[in-house]
Amino acid sequence: MRHLASNWDWQSGPRVVLDNISCQAPHEWQEEPYVSPDGEVFAAVVRLEDETSTMCVNGQPWDSVFEKIWQPRFGPDGRLAAIVKRQGDWTLAVDGAVWPESFGFVWGTRFSADGSVIAAAVQQDGRYGMCVDGVPWETLFENATQFALSRDGRSTAAVVQARPLSGVDILGFQRGVYGVAVNGLAWERVFVNAWTPTFDAQTRHVAAQVRLSLNDYTIALDGTPWERTFGCVWEPRFNPVSGAVAAPVRIKGKWGLAQDGEVLWQPTFVECWHHAFSNDGATIAAIVATAHGRFTVAVNAKPWRVTFPVVTDLVLSADGSRAAALASEHNTNWRIVVDGKAWDQRLDMAWKPVFSKDGGSVAAKGERHGRQTVFLDGRPYGKTFEQVWEPVFNPEGDRVLIRARDAGTYLRIVAEAKDF
Repeated sequence: MRHLASNWDWQSGPRVVLDNISCQAPHEWQEEPYVSPDGEVFAAVVRLEDETSTMCVNGQPWDSVFEKIWQPRFGPDGRLAAIVKRQGDWTLAVDGAVWPESFGFVWGTRFSADGSVIAAAVQQDGRYGMCVDGVPWETLFENATQFALSRDGRSTAAVVQARPLSGVDILGFQRGVYGVAVNGLAWERVFVNAWTPTFDAQTRHVAAQVRLSLNDYTIALDGTPWERTFGCVWEPRFNPVSGAVAAPVRIKGKWGLAQDGEVLWQPTFVECWHHAFSNDGATIAAIVATAHGRFTVAVNAKPWRVTFPVVTDLVLSADGSRAAALASEHNTNWRIVVDGKAWDQRLDMAWKPVFSKDGGSVAAKGERHGRQTVFLDGRPYGKTFEQVWEPVFNPEGDRVLIRARDAGTYLRIVAEAKDF
């Protein structure tokens, strides 16, 4: 149960995990580093002198070597998964152990919320699908995209081409050839297009954006579209308590929010997307534009007073009482904005904010003049580094884990409010 944050080392202060981040095995080069959620493990792909590749973990290489490695990722449980090529085929290696099946190509590694299940998109002999813990779908499809794994890891989904189509069959395309496959089984109904299959909290239902004709869009739930259509829709989300489906919709050139096919937020915005529910389902926040080029966040349809040319990476506190996002002026001069107020720092780059469990504090990673650090409630940590990873709060919300690389060393720092 080491993956649980309550079991991590939360003793205050810095600790050197590696005093030399270079792999101890002879190698030609070392690629960009990755660190585990608890900050205890530092890993990077290395190219060995015999022209094979492996993962170097806390300075030591895996026993397994491969022709190529890409997209290494740590899961929430601390396991390290990497896409690897061996004897011309691709598969996934988890902590050095490879899946039993190999494929023509593998990409898009995904983890369940607790990390116990690992899935990836696969292609074999020109057909596409998903593989879960080494077991591929029984049915693969001519085309597949928009892959998804449920939070509990029990189900997978993807948009698939469910009917054959020649490259010049325009009428066939307009009749519809795309649908959603859940665990390899395609919905009976097909559409002109489909996007972003999304699972509900209990993994009982799947919703997706669908296009019924060249001009009509709506949301389909388990393959059945809403009765009402719209000029456009964006990605659906399930209310975590009621199970209702909400999605941004465009009506007569303006955007609002619909729930189960009925208008929930009136279409008053130039744009509305990336909405999020609070844990109790009572609060919805979304990124909206109140006019062209004037973006902000709306909470329960009420926009913040402040606007920016760009707003992204919206996050809502668990109880829905607070919201935070990133804002910038034409992808420069990044700001961290919380509850409608921008922090003082103007940054060259910023990353998605993180709320403490109780919503009382906000932390975020930022970069200025080539140096990175972590900010807590608008205050920077006392030191800067070559690289930091996104901050993590302890369960009590009074300490922040900072994972940092600097001057050839890797540090794990547990910081308190007084350190900012």
